[in-house]
Amino acid sequence: MSQVIPLGPAARMLTTREAALRLGVSLRTVQLWVEADILPAARTPGGHRRIPYNAVEALALSTGLGGEPLARTSRLRANADFMPEPLREAPPKARHHVGGMGLAMPQVDVLLVADDDAWQNRCKQALAPFGSAVKLRFAETGYLALLQIGQCAPDLLITNLELPGMDGLAMLRTLQRCESMAGMRVLALTHLDERELARRGGVPDCAELLHLPVSAEAVAVRVGRWLLGQRVC
Repeated sequence: MSQVIPLGPAARMLTTREAALRLGVSLRTVQLWVEADILPAARTPGGHRRIPYNAVEALALSTGLGGEPLARTSRLRANADFMPEPLREAPPKARHHVGGMGLAMPQVDVLLVADDDAWQNRCKQALAPFGSAVKLRFAETGYLALLQIGQCAPDLLITNLELPGMDGLAMLRTLQRCESMAGMRVLALTHLDERELARRGGVPDCAELLHLPVSAEAVAVRVGRWLLGQRVC
């Protein structure tokens, strides 16, 4: 939750709209990232969210995100969410030299296992703001996922537990036995309750469990946290 803080003349803060323009993502995406603590934020006494400029720049540099430079702040602030203090322009061309400066984080390889094409497409769209920082590939069944993992283990495995043929639980148990899960982060999505999961043998301790229904944006929030090196509790 963002807190109320005073913003003095020296404060360099952005509105959520300005942050979205700088990062090249939607306003809703920035709001989700704030709610998930991917971006820190504070609230003015009037209740408006403000995001530290340095935090936005750090995210842009570390992930390769980048939208419109913040040169014309008067135009950006011609709305009800106005902030009176001036905002200096971002360093010129900083976002074009991420790789050369050694600031870009390594690409995260994500394997999404689901037999629903519509769900795959929604996740793809939700992860699109991360751009080249995320390499996304798909598998429709646990068996096909094992084939892909055998060829190249992903950094992050996102899997539905209810799958045709070999389900997600059987796939994860297979990975445990062959030690292919070492260093792999797992997000397991399921409609099953805790009692039914326990009856079926449970999920590995390394897996984060997320109960369906859940939005593709919520999945993207977790990927964003992992991308910034944060664990989801």
